[in-house]
Amino acid sequence: MNFKKKYLWIVFNIVICSVLLAQGNMATPSIGSFRKYEKNPILLPQNTGFEAKAVFNPATIVVNDTVFLFYRAEDWTGHRKWKGTSTIGMAYSVDGVNFTRYPKPVIIPEFDYELPGGCEDPRIVKIDDLYYLTYTAYNGESAKLALAVSKDLLHWNKKGIIIPREWSKAGAILTEKINGKYIMYFGDTNIWIAYSDNLIDWTIDENPVLRPRDGHFDNRIVEPGPPPILIEKGILLIYNGSNTQIQYETGWVLFSKDDPKKVLARSEKPFLTLSEDWEKYGQVPDVIFTEGMVKYKSKWYLYYGCADTYIGVAISKDSYEFFHK
Repeated sequence: MNFKKKYLWIVFNIVICSVLLAQGNMATPSIGSFRKYEKNPILLPQNTGFEAKAVFNPATIVVNDTVFLFYRAEDWTGHRKWKGTSTIGMAYSVDGVNFTRYPKPVIIPEFDYELPGGCEDPRIVKIDDLYYLTYTAYNGESAKLALAVSKDLLHWNKKGIIIPREWSKAGAILTEKINGKYIMYFGDTNIWIAYSDNLIDWTIDENPVLRPRDGHFDNRIVEPGPPPILIEKGILLIYNGSNTQIQYETGWVLFSKDDPKKVLARSEKPFLTLSEDWEKYGQVPDVIFTEGMVKYKSKWYLYYGCADTYIGVAISKDSYEFFHK
């Protein structure tokens, strides 16, 4: 990126941040059972280091009454005209909305399959005594789904590529076994399913379990959001849908517990929709992209990337019916 473009981007961020601070106390409209936090976005790019250009697409998990956020961060290095090498940063909060950032990324690109693009778009679960974090490893030409594990959320052991396709992204793992196997939904065009005994080696079912639909908000792309959750009615997967105007919004799909490939129900309309300037304007405009959802202090918190530049949250204060266990 030449100096003029970089300067204009910095000016744009300064203007947007000023607007956000001025609008910080303005209420945003209710969206279904989820209401966007009135002081969104909760995380912005900062300083001149690994998160100077953008912070977005966060995963989240609650540990000892603390919310931990793992987010994609971009700096100003990189390849080709767009620039921006991705790393995964961490922040923590004791109220779900005000976060303290760890001063350096916890996952950085190290291997050929991660360079020069970086480590992108995490999802995180805890199974037994280990944390499993899936992420996209991007080498500048192809994206591949990779896995890292940790016992303390700070030190991560990379297990390498777990879906050996030329292009694979968005691994959302269910923490409970189904029919004796762990399952993972993945993909960023259609959504596929994979099965595993050990969470490292995965067998892919080559038939998509969810496809885009004509005439809907997801008529171009469907991609898993946060890790699915097991509820009384089935397996609930929040997913990201994109239309032919390249607008991303959030829907849901319910799969069968007996057959996790079988769709029982699916949202006709998105339940989290584009409404705010910081969702519509950024390095990729018109994007709400969810990857993290937790139940915290009796509320549901849904964290999402805004225009591939900022991080927001929507909160459900009442009991969203699909979340009844």
